[in-house]
Amino acid sequence: MKTIGLIGGMSWQSSKFYYEYLNQIVAERLGGSHSARILMSSVDFSGIERLSFEGDWDAIGQLMAKEAKRLETAGSDVVILGTNTIHLVAEYINRAISVPFLHIATATGAAISERKLKKVGLLGTQFTMEKDFYTKILTEDFNLEVLVPSPEERVYLQDLIYGQLVKGVFTNEAKERCLEIIGNLKKEGAEGVILGCTELPILIPGAEVAIPTFDTTMLHSKAAVDFAMR
Repeated sequence: MKTIGLIGGMSWQSSKFYYEYLNQIVAERLGGSHSARILMSSVDFSGIERLSFEGDWDAIGQLMAKEAKRLETAGSDVVILGTNTIHLVAEYINRAISVPFLHIATATGAAISERKLKKVGLLGTQFTMEKDFYTKILTEDFNLEVLVPSPEERVYLQDLIYGQLVKGVFTNEAKERCLEIIGNLKKEGAEGVILGCTELPILIPGAEVAIPTFDTTMLHSKAAVDFAMR
């Protein structure tokens, strides 16, 4: 089994699920006492959050490249980044390492295509919903039509994610508001919805949503295990 390198801490609330899912999937596939081979470099999110709001993506890219190289040097055979938004600097990571880097949007797009869906909603930070680093992969590589919430709803999601979810605050009020936003996307024709922030699946149980949901944390973890066991 190959070793998975995970850049975590963005936020640690979702990173703990990456660790759980990676091990859980390996155990389910191999049985017995098997678990995943994982190296994790967990960063302090505070500085990265500040840089993202300042728009200094070059500085973030350099930090992520450094962490990825550290994981490769330590023995990782593949690297994943445990966040949706910071994939905005994926190219910095790709240039820094010689081992494969698995993009979260690619794992998500593949899962949507398997379900034969053509039009999906995307929830996440404003960076994820409004910039094209994520939607470009979905549209160009998987021929998907991607719907995003209204401008007001995008502001709400941004404030919710950074103000509550990354701090471990998950309320029923926030869940109901997100379900309402998903309902509005469904009215616009969304056949499924991407929970494109790794904290959102913690807040919104898929069973409570009227259309298929795509848990990016789980899908990314499955893609990493697929590679590690190949």
